[in-house]
Amino acid sequence: MIVSFHPMLAGHENRLCAGRDPGPEDLAAVRRARAVLLPQGCRESLYRMAKDNAPHVFPNYDARFAWPGKLGQARLFEAVQVPRPETALFPSVEDFERRASLPADVLQAPFPWVFKFDWGGEGDFVHAVEDAARLNALLSAAREHEKGGRFGFLLQEYVPHGGRTARAAVLHDIFRVYFRVADDAPLPMASAAKGARIERGKDPAREARCLEAAREFCGKTGINLAGIDLLFREDRPEAAPLLIEVNWFFGRRGLGGSEAYYRLLEEAADRWLGELGLRRP
Repeated sequence: MIVSFHPMLAGHENRLCAGRDPGPEDLAAVRRARAVLLPQGCRESLYRMAKDNAPHVFPNYDARFAWPGKLGQARLFEAVQVPRPETALFPSVEDFERRASLPADVLQAPFPWVFKFDWGGEGDFVHAVEDAARLNALLSAAREHEKGGRFGFLLQEYVPHGGRTARAAVLHDIFRVYFRVADDAPLPMASAAKGARIERGKDPAREARCLEAAREFCGKTGINLAGIDLLFREDRPEAAPLLIEVNWFFGRRGLGGSEAYYRLLEEAADRWLGELGLRRP
C-alpha cells in the first residue's frame, strides 16, 4: 500500500498534515504502508515518523533536516567536499565580534563579499557587502533579527559570474538544468523571482558540467527533490562550477510553470515507486 501526504500525488490512502504535526491515525497509516509520499512542506515531525515506521519514503529529506538553514548547507558542502566559494559561518553577531576584529580575520578574499542570513530563498535575505560600512549595517540588521529570535548568518567571497547562475532541479532521477540571467542583477545571485530571464540549451557544455556536479552531489547526499544553485567563475570559466545553495522549496518558472512541475513530480514519484515494484492507483 502507498500512503500519500502530498495533495497532488494520489496514493491508496491519502492524508494531509498541513499546519499540524502527525497524530496516531497518521502513524497507523504509515505503519501499514510499503511506501510513503511526502509534500515539500512537510514538518520534521512528519518526516521522522515516516522514516522510522515505513520501509520507503519519498522524497529523501535526510540532508534537509540534518543540515538545516544556509549555515547547515555550507557545512554539508564542506562535509562532502564539493567545490564552493570561501565561506565563514557565524551563529550570532556576538560570535562574529569575538572572532573578527578586522575584515581579514573573516575571509581571505577582498571586498566585495556576500552576506546571507540563515533563512530565506530565491535571493531573499542575501546582500552584497561592498565595504566595512556596509558590513556594519548588516550586522546591525542581524542584531535586530536576533531580538526576534532569528540567529545566524554567513559571509562568502563574491564570485564574479556575469549575472548568470545555474539551477539544477532534481526530481528523483530526473534532472533539469537551466540558467538564470540578469545583466544588471542587484543581488549577488540572479533569481527568476527577482526578474532574471531563463536560458536553457544555449550553453550545453556548461549545462552538462552542472548536471555532472548535481548528480555527484546528490549521489553523496541522497537528495532527490531540490533545486541546486551553481555558478561559474567569470575569470576562470574552465574551473568546475561552485555549489551555492540547496533550495528545498524552489521556483518553477525555469521548469515551465506549476503545471509542468507537477507533471515532472508525478513522473519522478512513479519512477521511484516503479523501482520498488509499486504503482499508485
